[in-house]
Amino acid sequence: MSTFPTVALDLGLALDNRFVRSLPGDSETGSRRRQVEGALWSPVLPTPVAAPRVLAHSPEMADALGLDDATVASTAFANVFGGNALAAGMMPYASNYGGHQFGHWAGQLGDGRAITLGEGVAADGRRWELQLKGAGPTPYSRTADGRAVLRSSIREFLCSEAMHHLGVPTTRALSLVATGDAVVRDMFYDGNAAPEAGAIVCRVAPSFIRFGHFELPYARGDVALLRQLVDFTIARDFPHLAGEGEGEALYGDWFAEVCTRTAAMVAGWMRVGFVHGVMNTDNMSILGLTIDYGPYGWIDDYDPDWTPNTTDAQGRRYRFGWQPRVAHWNLSRLGQALSPLFDDITPLQAGLDAYADTYARLDRGNIAAKLGLPDCRDGDVALMQRLHGLLQAGEVDMTLFFRGLADLDPAAPSLDVVARAYYDAEKRDRLRGEFDAWLRHYATRLGETGESAEARRARMRAANPRFVLRNYLAQQAIDRAEAGDPSRIIELLDVMRRPYDDQPGREAFAAKRPDWARTKAGCSMLSCSS
Repeated sequence: MSTFPTVALDLGLALDNRFVRSLPGDSETGSRRRQVEGALWSPVLPTPVAAPRVLAHSPEMADALGLDDATVASTAFANVFGGNALAAGMMPYASNYGGHQFGHWAGQLGDGRAITLGEGVAADGRRWELQLKGAGPTPYSRTADGRAVLRSSIREFLCSEAMHHLGVPTTRALSLVATGDAVVRDMFYDGNAAPEAGAIVCRVAPSFIRFGHFELPYARGDVALLRQLVDFTIARDFPHLAGEGEGEALYGDWFAEVCTRTAAMVAGWMRVGFVHGVMNTDNMSILGLTIDYGPYGWIDDYDPDWTPNTTDAQGRRYRFGWQPRVAHWNLSRLGQALSPLFDDITPLQAGLDAYADTYARLDRGNIAAKLGLPDCRDGDVALMQRLHGLLQAGEVDMTLFFRGLADLDPAAPSLDVVARAYYDAEKRDRLRGEFDAWLRHYATRLGETGESAEARRARMRAANPRFVLRNYLAQQAIDRAEAGDPSRIIELLDVMRRPYDDQPGREAFAAKRPDWARTKAGCSMLSCSS
């Protein structure tokens, strides 16, 4: 480690590197692929790149870390966040975890192309971990090269920040750095591998601990390591639980909070129409943060059976409408992994029940907010279910429909306010009678609230975004960047900073999916190749 270049760079963090200082690490250094037993991390250095260049950064995330514009624009910043140097106090490592992938236990997985540079506390007291994705091989890379291509890095950078501004719990992104190196990828898994531009994203979170971190020691029967990790996680990442009990009582309270945080995350996904695409347990954050932006997507025309992941095209395990139940299944696997720490599994079942109760409550809250109602009655649940059926049958854009619905006049309900949301005029005309009947029912319900149109509209506009990171928008930014123009990345990032505002002059970013994007690579289905 001492021979790796270091540069003077003020990170704005007081690095304490608690994960590596508190938990057992691998006795071997370097990136040789191996099974790592009895350790939660392996020391590994980033692999230097040819010509690191900052393409974009998040001003909000930089500010949270205490980084000014001059620092972000410096050569030292590009070198550190491009993997060519370290700043003082950094202790780079890849962490060791397992996971269930598509419902099957996959054994050891680990950070195959992510390297944490360090973690510490910012001036405001918040804890952040800095992690480079695409920084080179690690002991967990298996047969891969540990690199990432520009297209997937742009998608992760943009979506991390877009989700934050939508109010959905998420990991963040600090920077997007072009490496100057080519990375060979088979984008469609059809035997036609080709070189692509490489890039590295610095993603940031209070913690990158995943469900799979607990599953691996459980699967190996290493209860002592499992308990050590749980105790560490509670102490560092859930300090408010300190003094609330100890042993099984404390573990039960902690698991329940993990469950309720997960419920809040998934409820956020469903509200804005986000589909994660790869809800494996190794992609589930213990903090209830959206993590690992791979083949994700946003619902264009409402379809609960849609998944953006080509790998999941047949089984559709991670389809939009199944995300709440998959999260419950994943929490069940986490509960199983924690079960050796309990004499009685009642607290674990209570945590799972808390997930179901919390999600149901938040879902009803989403229904009320998206429809502009002050509360959600049983009849409102049925009203929303009926609407979902019509949206699917009519091939209607989810984002545009709910945003337009805010302008409905209950005294004269008309489909004119949502006219732009339809993709198929024939389906629109065929279902007009059913939509009109639904609008009349909805207008009657609005009249029962006694609220003003202004109050309803404000509630709906706060819950229903005007701008979301549709796949075709991200792909347009990717196409330009691959041609040498990263300006659309920065412009799109700026649009997504205010997703609930109208932003006059930027109407093109709120348009529904164009016909050309139905089948274009990167705009409909995506692979995990990155």
